[in-house]
Amino acid sequence: DHIIPQDIPLDILFEDEHMIVLNKPADMVVHPAVGNWDGTIVNALAYHLQHSNHGRGDDFDDDPIRPGVVHRLDKGTTGVLVVAKTEAALAALSSQFASRTVQKIYLAITVGNPGKEVVIDKAIGRHPIHRQRMKIVKEGGRRALSLVDTIRFDGKLSLVRIRIATGRTHQIRVHLQD
Repeated sequence: DHIIPQDIPLDILFEDEHMIVLNKPADMVVHPAVGNWDGTIVNALAYHLQHSNHGRGDDFDDDPIRPGVVHRLDKGTTGVLVVAKTEAALAALSSQFASRTVQKIYLAITVGNPGKEVVIDKAIGRHPIHRQRMKIVKEGGRRALSLVDTIRFDGKLSLVRIRIATGRTHQIRVHLQD
């Protein structure tokens, strides 16, 4: 029910008194959960904020496990993560993510060639048997929209740019596998 600060290095791209923007490494979980109670970005941030020259910001009493976390990236994904340090920044950033004014663009390597300017608009829901997995569903899922564009194809693998207009769990992986 509380975060244990841990001295884990963070790749900070930007920090001020309102927020921190960092590069999340692959294989690091964003916040504590079953199977990953420590060694997370949030554990590292708790330590960092105790020693930051930019201050700690507000205390987040509403969510002691995910203070300031506006969005997540999957454990295996590396990329830019935005974390609020104050309640005002959390409200503003959360509003921007909710209203989809934040563009989320990813690069991925895929087997095969998904094509140029491909629009994938397929609902995603929980797998009926493997509840921790997500899959394309015809009923009961949530709309998921991905815009995929192949940058380079070598005959076997592609480097693709994906812009997601929604933010479903494992959206990129599920859409590209489909």
